[in-house]
Amino acid sequence: MLLCVIRWYLEITFVNEPITLARSSLLTTLRYLLKAMRPKQWVKNAFVFAGIVFAEKHLFTNVAALGRVLIAFILFCLVSSSIYLINDLADIEQDRQHPRKRLRPLASGQLSPVLARLTAVALAFGSLLVPLTLIWTGGAFDRGWAAFTVVLVLYFVLQVAYTFVLKHVVIIDLFAIAGGFVLRAVGGAAVLFVAITPWWLLCVLLLALFLGLGKRYNELQVLESDAGSHRRILEEYSHKLLEQLILIDVACTIMAYSQATFTAPAVPKEGFPYLMLTIPFVIYAMFRYLYLIVQKKEGGEPADLLFRDRPFFTSIMSWGILVVAILVWFGNK
Repeated sequence: MLLCVIRWYLEITFVNEPITLARSSLLTTLRYLLKAMRPKQWVKNAFVFAGIVFAEKHLFTNVAALGRVLIAFILFCLVSSSIYLINDLADIEQDRQHPRKRLRPLASGQLSPVLARLTAVALAFGSLLVPLTLIWTGGAFDRGWAAFTVVLVLYFVLQVAYTFVLKHVVIIDLFAIAGGFVLRAVGGAAVLFVAITPWWLLCVLLLALFLGLGKRYNELQVLESDAGSHRRILEEYSHKLLEQLILIDVACTIMAYSQATFTAPAVPKEGFPYLMLTIPFVIYAMFRYLYLIVQKKEGGEPADLLFRDRPFFTSIMSWGILVVAILVWFGNK
């Protein structure tokens, strides 16, 4: 569907141009369109796998369960790319005043707003239509896909509301960002029709708030006195306020994660709560991220930092490997 939209757009644009120009433009357009869809940000959708990893039983060794969660992950990637396009279309003028965002395909004029709108609509409808068709796969009502569809729709509505309304409301904008992460985790559990413990959901919420606070802090650092002209909501924040909120959030995140490891249903608690061995990796990763925000003035795009900063990437990967190893060796069978 997406390629059909692009071809239709190019046929209109280059109706009187040579075929070679149209082919060259197709590749260029695809490259800028993919960049505008922000595939690097898809790593955020990894929260979808929280349900299968921390479920009470070893569902991550079940091929069918893995397939369902992988489809859910892809659908979240598609719908989130739709939101990125909508967000860039809404903020195109403000982004042109930002030292980094002005280089985005839409803000720089490398990508047509018309094509971006068509692609956003195609991605949104396509990603929401797939789970609807899967509800009745096999001739029986699938509660997992039904629940996932509801979560995906809620995610889309929340992100659209954030783009046009919520990001202009102080504090609420941070909770709207965090809500998107929580819905990703809930969606991954919903598709399997399993439950996630409240402690894990609280961890996701607090961690997402931490990332949102870091993003706001970085925006104030980068834009300085021009922050308010780029986005009026930034006038409501200050470095001192954000620093205090970050300190509170970091402390709460560490405590919530520690409690989650102590009470995780996926691992027997008798003897020794082995998941607590992962706590130092979480603390280091948060401290490293704070270092990058405050000392290096980075953090505007956490997904970019993950792949660019080797110590940060290593700590996250080490945490993930250790979690899986503990669940395989000591988890409930």
